[in-house]
Amino acid sequence: MLTPLDDTLWHQLPTTFDHVWTSDPRWFDRFWFAIYSPDGRVAIQFTMGAYRNMNVMDGGAVVIVDGRQYNLRVSRSLHRDANTVCGPLSVRVAEPLKAFDLHIASGEHAVHGEIHWECVEPAHEEHPHYTRLQGRTVEDYRRFDQIGQATGWLEVQGQRIEIDRWWACRDHSWGVRRGMGVPEPVTGPKVTLAEKGHVMSFLFFSTDTMSGSLLFSGRGDDVPYTTGVVTDRQTQAQLHASKIKLEVELHEGTRRFKRCGVRVSLEDGRELSLAVQARGASIAMQGLGYSGGYNDGQGLGAWRADQHLEHDIWDVSHPSKVVLPNGTLKEHWHRIQPVSLQTQLDGQVSQGSGSMTLTIAGKLPAHLQLQA
Repeated sequence: MLTPLDDTLWHQLPTTFDHVWTSDPRWFDRFWFAIYSPDGRVAIQFTMGAYRNMNVMDGGAVVIVDGRQYNLRVSRSLHRDANTVCGPLSVRVAEPLKAFDLHIASGEHAVHGEIHWECVEPAHEEHPHYTRLQGRTVEDYRRFDQIGQATGWLEVQGQRIEIDRWWACRDHSWGVRRGMGVPEPVTGPKVTLAEKGHVMSFLFFSTDTMSGSLLFSGRGDDVPYTTGVVTDRQTQAQLHASKIKLEVELHEGTRRFKRCGVRVSLEDGRELSLAVQARGASIAMQGLGYSGGYNDGQGLGAWRADQHLEHDIWDVSHPSKVVLPNGTLKEHWHRIQPVSLQTQLDGQVSQGSGSMTLTIAGKLPAHLQLQA
């Protein structure tokens, strides 16, 4: 069936835009934005995704203010509506690959406002993500990353927050990925994390002299996945990461980090080192809908209703535990941490900001060293 997208000159298959090339229900296409205040008091994330084979558009917004996380999660039937609007959330592409307007309309939820997100440098593609398990393709997706800044305002339970050129980043990913609204089939015996262990580190950062995105994923003694681009902000010259090593200091009794040393081997043979320091509370990503989020625990991509909205407020002041509205304590592996950092390359030191995901599951893998 025809849609407005078919009246462009960008067809890539001899068919219409109302469906994708695969029938895999996990096909997704998703925006993600992060925005952090300079003093570490406020952290904002915003996301929206389409799942063409699940008939779903969903989205979320979270705002942390002084250790309290205000969550909004929404979902709707997608049908053939390509507009990036879901309940009170909307994303308007002001200029492709450069600028976006993020809007949260007022309602019974605690947060509303307007944010203009604008890049400070071009977007960079990651290496393709492709994984097979027992001969079956379980991941086949692409993602690009971008550093930016944000301006606008939010009102949180009557408190107005002015956003003036705050540090920001974003990514856009699409394809087939695990954990998208449907359970994975059993295809053979599974090696547990207790036996192998897993670590994943995903860092967006920028300083006055450089910026980058660095992703490392290692499971047991398997060959790790590494991707990343570091950009010289004066010349826009780019270097790809060939190897990443991590050294982490954790909060006592947790898998949450206080500090992290990141050593990056660049393709020209030089080594970049980053000393990363957690700043403020980390975002509990289930509040945004990720990783088994939503009240039904099904996470992103699941069809819930023609229109669905839920909201809540969590206490995330502890580095590891989340206090839910009923007082229940919960720990969840997927947290994203605003950070400050120092970089060193060729003896030149610079200071900056970033956003870091660092998850450690099961047995500590050889890819990770713990600081005393």
